[in-house]
Amino acid sequence: MIVIIQCAAKKNPSAGYLRDQNGRQVSFVADPERAPLSREFRYARPDDIAETGATWRTELLKYNETPSHNPFGLLPAWQLYMNPTYKLLASKYGFEQLFILSAGWGLISAKFLTPVYDITFSGSADAYKRRRQKEICSDLCMLPDISEEPVVFFGGKDYVSLFCSLTVRHNGARHVFYNSQTPPEAPGCVLRKYTTTMRTNWHYKCAQAFVNSEIQI
Repeated sequence: MIVIIQCAAKKNPSAGYLRDQNGRQVSFVADPERAPLSREFRYARPDDIAETGATWRTELLKYNETPSHNPFGLLPAWQLYMNPTYKLLASKYGFEQLFILSAGWGLISAKFLTPVYDITFSGSADAYKRRRQKEICSDLCMLPDISEEPVVFFGGKDYVSLFCSLTVRHNGARHVFYNSQTPPEAPGCVLRKYTTTMRTNWHYKCAQAFVNSEIQI
C-alpha cells in the first residue's frame, strides 16, 4: 500500500533553507512579488531560475543526489512538518511507502530532503503563499513508475485536484478520503467519506484512524 498525505503550513523550527550563491536563505513562496520585504530571505518560486541557470526545483533534485552531504541542514519530508501524524505514518508504513503531496514541490518521497517553504492551496493563507488551483508548475512525482499497489490519500479538498493529476498514470486503485458535504471531483478514484465534526485538519484524525484500523479501504 502507498500512503499519501498533504503537506502542512507549520514547519519544524530546526528545518533548513536552500541558499543562493551569496549564502542568503531562499524562502519559497507562490508569489514573491507580493511577499513582505526582508533582508534575511530571498523570495522565489520553485520554478524560478537560480544563479546556476537551472530552476530551484532542479537544484533541489541535485542536492538530493547526495543526501549524506547536507550542508544546509534540510530535513526529510516526513520530519519537515510539525504534526506527529507524519511520523506515525512513517513508522507504520515505512519511508518507501509514504509520500507527501506538497503544494510547493509536488508528490515527494518521505525521505526527500525538503527546504522550508510557504506555498499552499488554502484560501485563508496570505496572498503571497497561495498557489492558484489552475497554476501549472513543474511538480515532481516520485511514485514508482510501475506499481499496482493501492494508493490512499489523506488531504483536504483543495489538494484533490493535484493528487489526481499527479497519480493519473498509477495502475493501482486510488482511494480518496473526504469529509465535505459534497464529494470532491476525483476522476478514476474511489471516494470514501470520513465522518467527523472536525473541519480543520480533519485528515490527520482520518490518517490516525486508518493506522489504528478504525477505518479501512
